[in-house]
Order: sequence, then C-alpha cells, then structure tokens
Amino acid sequence: MDNGPLKILLITGDAEMKHRISELLLCTAKEVDVTVEPTVDAGLAMVATNNFQAMLFEVPQANAAALFQITLLTTKAAQLPVIVIGPSEDESFLAEAVFSGAQDYLGSKRLDAQMLRHSIYCSMARQQELLALAEEKNNYHNLFDHLVEGIFRTTVDGHYLLANVALARIYGYDSPVELMASIKDIASRLYVDAGRREEFVRLMQEHDTLSGFESKIYRKDGKIIWIAENCRAVRDAQGKLLYYEGTVEDITQQRETEEALKRSESLYHSLVETMPQGVFRRDAEGRFTFVNRTYANFFGMQPEDFIGKTDFDQHPRELAEKYWRDDQAIMQRGETTEITEQVQSRATGDMEYHHVIKTPLRDESGQVIALQGMVWDITEKILNEEKIRQANAELARSREELRAKNSVMLENLNTAREIQLAMLPQQYPTFPPGVLPEQSAFQFVHRYEAAESVSGDFFSVTQLSDTEVAVLICDVTGHGVRAALVTAMIRALAEELKPLARDPGNFLRKLNSDLCAILKNTGSPMLTTAFYAVADCRTGALRFANAGHPKPLLVHRATGTILPLVNASGRSQPALGLFDDPPYQTTETLLKPGDLLMLFTDGLYEVQGHNEELYSQERLVLDMKSLLHHPSAILFDELLQVIRTFAVNSAFDDDVCLVGMDYLGMPAVKS
Repeated sequence: MDNGPLKILLITGDAEMKHRISELLLCTAKEVDVTVEPTVDAGLAMVATNNFQAMLFEVPQANAAALFQITLLTTKAAQLPVIVIGPSEDESFLAEAVFSGAQDYLGSKRLDAQMLRHSIYCSMARQQELLALAEEKNNYHNLFDHLVEGIFRTTVDGHYLLANVALARIYGYDSPVELMASIKDIASRLYVDAGRREEFVRLMQEHDTLSGFESKIYRKDGKIIWIAENCRAVRDAQGKLLYYEGTVEDITQQRETEEALKRSESLYHSLVETMPQGVFRRDAEGRFTFVNRTYANFFGMQPEDFIGKTDFDQHPRELAEKYWRDDQAIMQRGETTEITEQVQSRATGDMEYHHVIKTPLRDESGQVIALQGMVWDITEKILNEEKIRQANAELARSREELRAKNSVMLENLNTAREIQLAMLPQQYPTFPPGVLPEQSAFQFVHRYEAAESVSGDFFSVTQLSDTEVAVLICDVTGHGVRAALVTAMIRALAEELKPLARDPGNFLRKLNSDLCAILKNTGSPMLTTAFYAVADCRTGALRFANAGHPKPLLVHRATGTILPLVNASGRSQPALGLFDDPPYQTTETLLKPGDLLMLFTDGLYEVQGHNEELYSQERLVLDMKSLLHHPSAILFDELLQVIRTFAVNSAFDDDVCLVGMDYLGMPAVKS
C-alpha cells in the first residue's frame, strides 16, 4: 500500500446514498480521493484514465441485472477489487454477488465507517494476492506451453493426465485439451507398432527411467512420424507408482535424413549402373578407376576390363592424345567442362553427336586428384533441334503472314465500326420544324456502346411529319460482324417501309416478313428483338408495338413513377425472324408534358455482379428513381456508371443501346 491518498471510485445513482457513503469514506482514512459516477459505463470510462485502488458499487435492488453489472465491472476492471453495497435483508444475494466477481458484499442499512474501512483494505489485500497468484500461474503456463519439447504425464494403463502445447503440436492437435480428449488409449491410438507401449511399460518397470525411446506414432491427420521419449516413474512415499512423466521430441527429420543417406548410397550405385549415360572415372595419370556398364557397352567390353587402363588402350593414338590433353586442361583449371563432339559410328559409319561432361574430383584439401565423366549419344536430339529450328522458321513466316492479315482485318473492322456509327442518328429532328433543339416538343438523347468493334444493337429516330416522330430500337442475337450485318439490313428495310411507318404493328409485321425472306437460306436463324413507337407532339398520343424486346420504361417525372410499356393484350409477342407471319399488336397510350420514354437493349441489365448476382430490371427501376432529378443526358451517364460499378469486371459484357425521348408538349405559339 502506498502512503498517498486512498483513491476510491463510487458508482451510485442515488444522491442520498452518494452523500452517505462519501461521508463514511472520509472517516476511513486521513486522505481519501472519492470519484462518484452515476452508471457502470461512466465508471468504466473513469477507470480507463485513473489509478483507483478500489471500487464501491451500490445496487439498489438484488436482481439479475445487478449481477450482470458486477460481472461486467470485474471483467472490464480486473485489477480493481469491487465491493458491492446492496440491500441488507437479501443475504442470498451476497453469495451470488461474490460468485459474480465481487471481493465483498456490505448491507446498506447496517453500513458504518469501520465496516467500510475494514472491507476496503481487506479487499485490496485479497485483490493484490489474487493478481500475484494469477501472474505466477500465467508465468508457469507460459513456460510450460512455450517449451520446444513436448511434456506429458500419463497413467500406467495409457491415459494422459497432462500435456503441453508443444506435445499437442507434435501430435498434430490444436490444443492439449483436444489431444487428451482424443487419445484415451495410448497403446492402440498412438503407437504404430503393436506392442510398443507394452515394451515402454516393461522398460519403465525395470529401470524407472527411460532415455531416447524411439517409436513411430500416428499424428491426428494419420501421418506417421518418429518420436524420442525421455521418461521417469513418479512414486509416492510408500513406493507405489503414481504416473509416468517425461518429454517427447520429434525426430522425424533426423530419422528421415539417416534413412535418406542409406538410400542415397544404395541409389547411387543402382542409378549409375542402370542409367543410359556412360559414366567413368580416371585418376590423375589417366587410368580408369571406374566405369559403369553403359560405358563398357559402348566398346563391347565388361566394366572390369577398363580398370587400370587408359584411353591409349581403347582409341587411336591421335584421338587418345586429344582426350588426354583435354583432361589435363580440365584438371588444371579445376572447372567442369561440357563439350559436344561429332564422331563416326564404328558400327554404321554414320556421323553421331556425343555430349560429354567432365568434372574434376578433389581431396579433402581441395587438390584435384581425379576426373569424372559422363557421356551420352545426342544424335537424335541434335537432328530434332534442327527440325524444330526449321519448323520455328516456318512458324515465324506464318505468324508474319497472319499478323499482316490481322492488320487488314482490324482496319476493315474499324471501317465497319465507323460506317455503323454513321448509320445512327447524327442529329435529331425538332418539333415543330425550325425551332431550336432546346425548344423542341420532343428532345432526344442516346448512349451506344459496342462489346466488340461492331455491334448488334441499332436504333433510329425518323420525322414522319411536322408533329410526328417514329423511334425504332432493335437487338440482333450476339454481337460482332454477323450481328452488325443484320442491323444494316434492318436499317435498309426500315427505309423501304416508310409507307407503313405510322402503324407500328403492320410496320413490325412487314419488317419480320422481309427479314425472314432474306435470312431463311443462311443456315442459322438470327433472332432480332425490336420495339417501334410513333408519337404525336400535338396530342401526346404514343402508338407502339413490341417484338420480343425489353419493355421500355415510361417515366412520369411529375409523380416520380416509372412504368413499363406493356401491350394491351398483356402477352409478349415473338421476336423478328422466328415465324413467317406473326401478328404484332399496336397499343396506344398518352404522354404527358415532362414524361420521359426510355428505350434500351438487354445488354443494359444482363450484367453479372459479385456473388453471381444479376442486375435485374427491378433494380434498374430503383436506380432510375434515385436519378430522376437529373436531366436525361446526365441521368443516362450516371445510370451507366452505377451499373459498371455493380458489374464484376466494371464493364458491360454485351452491346448496350440506350435511347431517351423527353416530351415537353407543344411550345406556345407567339401571336
């Protein structure tokens, strides 16, 4: 205890109790620094910035809420003793309060200064003792669990009484608790070899200690590893065996290294004798000290026939002298050398290619004392490399030709794209004719994005009279050159159908007939969806027909409502190019000044988002509603950006065509 003021935190929401306890605290010590907070949360906030020595918590009622707050205080401020002041008449609550973490419980009715002083100082002392014990226990567990070696304690019949973290890790378990719960019988669950636990027990009974007991055991995942155990028997004063305790070390790597060394020695001799390359060794005087069977077979001899002889015993003198000069140069430089030699076959007389690697061998002091070589026939490899070189040259020529063709194709595609864009409206008609675009009764805006160089989407805006306008939008299946060619045909056909332009149903019926006649001999149908509408700026009348196309949206800006344009029958009608003569129904509705008619292709909403979510038409309507305060051009740009943000690749996968027609009503005529 320091000699400074006694710092106490009092938590009470009762003003009378606050005054009473504060007065009693002033009698408990010469200097008392009391901080009063009305709630548990406020008290914990003060604990974070102050060094209190004890906490008094007044609970007006003995209930579960009070017990929860006691637990919260003792958990969040574990370093402080918590003394609960509660109703005197509820003695059963005392035990529950202490069980919840309080150091003491004082009845509020019989509370006096002496009782309070005694409780505070005793609680502080007990808290310090508990903290010291907790730290000591924590230090022990840290040491126990952070040892590299596994530590165990087992019964004689094979049950774990104790295990540390290292042992659990060696055996592949997440914790000592899991290890001890999983291995109930060490003999059958741990050791690989039957009877290994019995051998362990027998040796322990004979010697009471065991060192370096090596065994194969099963890890949790079924993998087999090697361990070494050191163990001693623990007995009571009468000599009765209580348990075994000891350490475990994972020696798998050590055993594997030893086994690998044995295998490598055996493997070396086996490999050298069976490998297809010839292997030889010569000493500093050029005498053979080893050759494998493959090398001997080159000369139709046995390996032992070479030992002690030199190249001069096997080759013409001129060739043997060359080999000897090469060997001396390699041993003088002390460097491995690789060479390819062209030689004439003794059997066929054909030219062959041999690859030779010669390596100097050194003694413990680093002096070159011998030479080791490896030789193999690479004739087939050399010939194949020549074939590959010729093939690569031919491939390079082909690639250059393909690159030139691709360049021409790309140029043609760019030209096609420019032509297709030129087919789209470059400027829009005004109603009535001659007024400025911003004064027109109908005002148009569009956005057009092709997935490839050219697109299968197309639209047109055609002035039929001083007050009428026709809007066509279509989407040919797929995208690319084939789809773009069909859009060009549709544009040409639409020009020829101007006499039917005021009747949307007949217009689409005739367009379908002409399109089927053209495409029926192509071998594969090209499905086309289309929507065609005619609007009159004098009356606001809108007549339309739909051939399997996504339903346009009619936006009533005045009310903020967005409705799809549905056929009068309520049934979808087939796309163009499917049937010879399907009927297309004309439906009529009425535009009001301020309305926006929005036409689009399915590439706008068939967008893949994250978690395989698709951008639906319902979501399109919701996003449109949030953007209605913008002019149509800005609305379209913002909407496209919203959908790009939704898309998993931040881009559209299909062609996108978006057309808007704002109806402002006929402008007033100046007198």
